[in-house]
Amino acid sequence: MLVNLGAVALFIVACIIRGHPGTMPGTPELVLQGVGVALLTMGGWMGGVLVNRNQIGVDHRYARAGRWKEETLHRESGESLRVARSDELEPDQMKLLHIDGRRIVLARTQSGYVAFDDGCTHKGGSLAGGVMIGGVVQCPWHGSQFDCRSGAVKAGPARQPVATYRVTEANGEVRMNLGTAP
Repeated sequence: MLVNLGAVALFIVACIIRGHPGTMPGTPELVLQGVGVALLTMGGWMGGVLVNRNQIGVDHRYARAGRWKEETLHRESGESLRVARSDELEPDQMKLLHIDGRRIVLARTQSGYVAFDDGCTHKGGSLAGGVMIGGVVQCPWHGSQFDCRSGAVKAGPARQPVATYRVTEANGEVRMNLGTAP
């Protein structure tokens, strides 16, 4: 913000020095404006780093969804894996799971827990970073929408469904089997 305000201040000073808009700008005005352009470029670069690399920006999800949770798990040979407590997520909340090098989203819909691959089939955007409402998750990159239970494409540009996984809920635990889809 300070860098951008500094650039605006330089442009204002250059306008004051120039005086009448019809006069040709002199060297001092051009130097001030050049430094102002450099500051605006630097401010734009810094803003891009904050938003894209550091993920600091406007959160497009609605208030109750909250930031997704994240957990790394390791599964034993072929057996189902405990991935959450039954009360861990509210409806329309998601949890990103890292399981043996795979990124899988565990989500809670109004009708129960579901699990699906994190990558959008269009360009690979993280679905955990998207919005989920009413059992449909939307990719934050290009807006593709997928049915959370079946993985089917609800709206493009994606054409291929996302893989889904069988999730069971019993005795206060949510368990998932990577080898089977619903």
